[in-house]
Amino acid sequence: METLINKNRADKQLGLGILILVIGSVFLLRNTGIDVPHWILSWHTIMLGAGLWMGYRKNFQGSGWLALTIIGGLFTFKAINIFDFDLFRVSIPMVLIGLGLYVILKPKKVQNFDQYFEKKPIDFTKKES
Repeated sequence: METLINKNRADKQLGLGILILVIGSVFLLRNTGIDVPHWILSWHTIMLGAGLWMGYRKNFQGSGWLALTIIGGLFTFKAINIFDFDLFRVSIPMVLIGLGLYVILKPKKVQNFDQYFEKKPIDFTKKES
């Protein structure tokens, strides 16, 4: 149990360190005059990153991280213009395709209700100290 707690703490420290490193690098590049796109440190990119981080920490199970990732991704794609091509026009179909693939490929949770109705013998031979 302790090794699991230490591994979790090390993962958090690694993620936090990388996050601080990236933010510091972006600020350094901006302050030295290098043109950094405006959408890199915007609220929607932070939302996208938070959604991906939550998904990573929960092994991409559940759907709370997915909502943050989709909303952040849509607004981030809307802010990105590559070669005067509006990436937002293709982002909605890409999100729908990705959502469909997620629904198709997600692991299925099979609940076996037989185990709840089985009678299990009680062991009275075990003595408590």
